[in-house]
Amino acid sequence: MNADHVAQVRRFHRLVTQRAGVLQDHFLGRDRPVGHSRVLYEIGTDGADLRELRHRLDLDSGYLSRIVQSLMTEGLVVLHTAQDDERVRRARLTRAGRAEVALMNERSDEAAQTILTQLDPPQRERLVAAMDEVRRLLTVAGTRIERVDPTSETAHRCIAQFFAELQERFEAGFDPGQSLPADDDDLRAPRGAFLVASVDGTPVASGAVKTIAPGMGSIKRMWVAGEMRGLGVGRRMLAALEAEARELGLTKVRLETNRALGEAVRLYQSAGYVQVAPFNADPYAHHWFEKALEP
Repeated sequence: MNADHVAQVRRFHRLVTQRAGVLQDHFLGRDRPVGHSRVLYEIGTDGADLRELRHRLDLDSGYLSRIVQSLMTEGLVVLHTAQDDERVRRARLTRAGRAEVALMNERSDEAAQTILTQLDPPQRERLVAAMDEVRRLLTVAGTRIERVDPTSETAHRCIAQFFAELQERFEAGFDPGQSLPADDDDLRAPRGAFLVASVDGTPVASGAVKTIAPGMGSIKRMWVAGEMRGLGVGRRMLAALEAEARELGLTKVRLETNRALGEAVRLYQSAGYVQVAPFNADPYAHHWFEKALEP
């Protein structure tokens, strides 16, 4: 790792925490630190499941419980248990909590405006554009790829978004029943794997690999959320699927794709996939690719 890069990231962290007021015990002029304010904000008007909140903010469960208890003591939050599962606890804002979040949003806007007013218009444009790029890259840096069960709610959510995009982008639409199947049992060890990439608990990409013949695998259902494209998430997912294929003992992988998915075609070609003659009868395929996996 480049030592200058590490030092620059550390300088950036120090400046941002100072400018954002993170070092103050009374964040935004309120009687609580930034961690408590962030949890209050994330609970939001719709409420939040504590497990989901913990994953989203990457907080220790004990620490989150202490913050929520403090907010309850202030009268800003109440906890409810789910009727069908008492282990599931959901936090909701009280009337005072909603008023507090509204005030926090107002003061956050004022703090942002204070920073922007110190700059001339071209500098503001540069700063906002740079902030957006940093936000996107830090989002990528927080991406986690893990194996999930293909029947899980997370997997179904990813597949549903994948199918919806194909329906929108394919010239004649997309009918999952007409495409080649990928049975759930084929996407579990020892025959396959289903991977999901998530950021703060939110799925942003997915893909699967399955064994189709001795030493041969097929990569299926590669999907990347639109806001994450162009940031290398698809390449990371593809590399992770290839790593899973190696663990399954596969030495070669195949995939097919539609000509409407130009960015996918370019990704596969740049990742070393070679276009070959059609090896299946998928009615939605225009390109068939193959790649030999390095040990």
